[in-house]
Amino acid sequence: MDARQEADLSEELLARVREALAAGTPLRLDGGGSKAWYGRPVAATPLDVRGHRGIVGYDPSELVVTVRAGTPLAELEATLDAHGQMLACEPPHYSGPATVGGMTAAGLSGPRRPWAGSVRDFVLGCRVITGHGRHLRFGGQVMKNVAGYDVSRLMAGSLGCLGLITEVSLKVLPKPRATSSLRLEMGREAALRTFAQWGRQPLPISAAIHDGEATLLRLEGGEGSVDAARRQLGGDELPAGVWTALRDLELPFFADSRPLWRLSVPAHRCPLELPGDALVDWGGAQVWLKSDAGAEAIRAAATTAGGHADCLTPGAVDSPLHPLPETLRRYHRQLKAQLDPQGIFNPGRMYDWL
Repeated sequence: MDARQEADLSEELLARVREALAAGTPLRLDGGGSKAWYGRPVAATPLDVRGHRGIVGYDPSELVVTVRAGTPLAELEATLDAHGQMLACEPPHYSGPATVGGMTAAGLSGPRRPWAGSVRDFVLGCRVITGHGRHLRFGGQVMKNVAGYDVSRLMAGSLGCLGLITEVSLKVLPKPRATSSLRLEMGREAALRTFAQWGRQPLPISAAIHDGEATLLRLEGGEGSVDAARRQLGGDELPAGVWTALRDLELPFFADSRPLWRLSVPAHRCPLELPGDALVDWGGAQVWLKSDAGAEAIRAAATTAGGHADCLTPGAVDSPLHPLPETLRRYHRQLKAQLDPQGIFNPGRMYDWL
């Protein structure tokens, strides 16, 4: 795509937003649809951003890539892979045509998140069409450029409620030179104690779960450190594909028809008393729960543990995202008023009051 085509697409999106503002018509921001089920349904006019695609700039030596929001996530990852680099936050695809804009707006990260960081941690800057009908640039392409950096980070995980992301600059990292996946037989309580012990050791861990029967572990780094850790820990070799299946919720565990909950909690306070079946992820800091228990009971357990619980099964509860205390509600409303004063972007996607 040349500069003229890029400008035309940007102007087209901007014109659509301005038309919506003039008419007071809410917009539902659509990408590949791979995460359309995440959050609440949006009753609004669809605005498809997939045509605004392509890699704007990529300098492997600087570990920075700038990408238009409609770019398929698979296309970006293939480009990075060809240069021995990756998105370290391991964002999910959910077996759909995920886009870079959707990845940023959802802010969801994969198994490597506790050891490498979240999507938000790798966003250096972005371009956004705001609810004032302006196309603005926030942040930059290097960490030293902090002008507006917080706004860029706010876009990660906002589910499109604050504005239309058109372009994102991301920090990337080199792929590890060696990888090994292991299965170690142990119970869940023992696994949680072991996760804590491993956290105090210089082990090259990049994923750790307990699937209800055993601990599954991924080691990544230099060949020497991975080999040494594998000898120290023992266990059986696992196929590497288990982590992609976990990332995209395709392990057999997720096929259960009961509602799926995701609990984010401090690793040392992982709640184990909830009814249902649990898969402990992120070394104990995230719990995938398949349960018919009520939303109040599940969220109360997560809150008591110092975390929160989101429901990922569409229609199972009215408010899929964990309710916010009044102080945080006030901040969300203030941000919405500043960036989208008419409330046209994805109204109600996160909460019915936003």
